[in-house]
Amino acid sequence: MSEDVREQPALDIGSLREAIREEYAEVASDPHKGFHFHTGRPLARMLEYSDEWLEGIPEPSIESFAGTGNPFSLGELRPGERIVDLGSGAGIDSLIAAKKVGPEGRVIGVDMTPAMLEKARLAAKHAGLTNVEFREGYAEALPVDDGWADVVISNGVLNLVPDKTAALLEIGRVLGPNGRLQIGDILVQKAVPESAKRKIDLWTG
Repeated sequence: MSEDVREQPALDIGSLREAIREEYAEVASDPHKGFHFHTGRPLARMLEYSDEWLEGIPEPSIESFAGTGNPFSLGELRPGERIVDLGSGAGIDSLIAAKKVGPEGRVIGVDMTPAMLEKARLAAKHAGLTNVEFREGYAEALPVDDGWADVVISNGVLNLVPDKTAALLEIGRVLGPNGRLQIGDILVQKAVPESAKRKIDLWTG
């Protein structure tokens, strides 16, 4: 009895990133379309985001929210701290963080989707928050200086990153001494088969 041992093609990282960009560009441009994941203010309520956190956050940022957890539930951000928001999307978590750390603190949101970055920058401008900026980049190569951050937050992004080890090493690089990592994300109890990891449509939904 013969067995088919042909090697499956490797995951094309460029194609995967482009598929994810396209998916989240739609979340930015048409947030009420309906996706395989929850979005917007109803999702924020499900994840126990307080009304106080959302005060002053422009509605376009809230409506394109597509996180999977609540990184703020893992610890308070303190005035004056420096925060990196990994996979900042339309900016809701970055803007909440900017309010929490106050004018003496600073927040850098990093995302790879231009449509989300544009929406986040407009939201920061409309909210009048000058202590937050948004940079284009990948989790595996963060555009942030070594040891700059007191806290790295992330919400529903690491599950989309193919090289999680590289992303975690980058997080370690940008965190300063006694830095903290606060992640809301998806966990699975069983290992994902290699064949499934190579299917881009399973990454994006």
